[in-house]
Amino acid sequence: MHSNDLTPAVFFGHGSPTTIIDDQITMDAWSGLSRKIGRPKAILCVSAHWCTQGIRVTAMDRPRTIHDFGRGLPAELFEVQYPAPGDVNLAQRVSDILAPLPVEMDHDWGLDHAAWTVLSVAYPEADIPVIQLSMDARKPISWHYEIGLRLRPLREEGILILGSGNVVHTLAQMEWNIHAKPHDWAERFNNLVIDVIESNAPERLFDHQALGYDAAMSIPPEDLGHYWPLFYVLGARHDEDKVTINPKHVQYKSLSMMSFLLDCR
Repeated sequence: MHSNDLTPAVFFGHGSPTTIIDDQITMDAWSGLSRKIGRPKAILCVSAHWCTQGIRVTAMDRPRTIHDFGRGLPAELFEVQYPAPGDVNLAQRVSDILAPLPVEMDHDWGLDHAAWTVLSVAYPEADIPVIQLSMDARKPISWHYEIGLRLRPLREEGILILGSGNVVHTLAQMEWNIHAKPHDWAERFNNLVIDVIESNAPERLFDHQALGYDAAMSIPPEDLGHYWPLFYVLGARHDEDKVTINPKHVQYKSLSMMSFLLDCR
């Protein structure tokens, strides 16, 4: 297949659910990325909020909108619905492509907030089929990258591979002031990840412990689930992909909004 026919792959730093209410800069950046992508046939979403034992994929006609966050957030967030259709055939295709790894067809989950917040901005009509793929929480970073590599052929089939997470995500170090100056370690680690993306050297991030203090502070063990979606997108990368990174900033002191598009058209 000619590279001009490859559907892009995209990673969104989804941040707080309130992003879709009060962060116009980030929403404008997400909309800009979706305009560059155009309209995919369907979307395979890997969300930071679906970590499981083993691999699951949503396989229902109408995935529900899951409001998986605390009661302290604005009431309007609990009212948001993202009624995109599912795609049972795509779920089966993902299972086939990952064989012999077992993939469980899931009829229970739906679209969690890491998925529907970014999708409600990128594709507000909710008329493109969406499935979610869970991440096996027992596995190392390199394994998640390998799954992305195996999913890469979907780009030849009109499928948008979308990761939604955050490359700096430390709730314990956050300050609820969107204009607060980021922690130094958060800025440094965010910049390291950007450099890895731009230089196409994902293996530099595989040994998280070896990266030292900045990495440990930016993605502590309890927050690794927010980091893993990055590697599915990097795994789906083609050598000729060009990179668009927007936005790049860290907000609330320890939450990276860095988002990027891979596109070789």
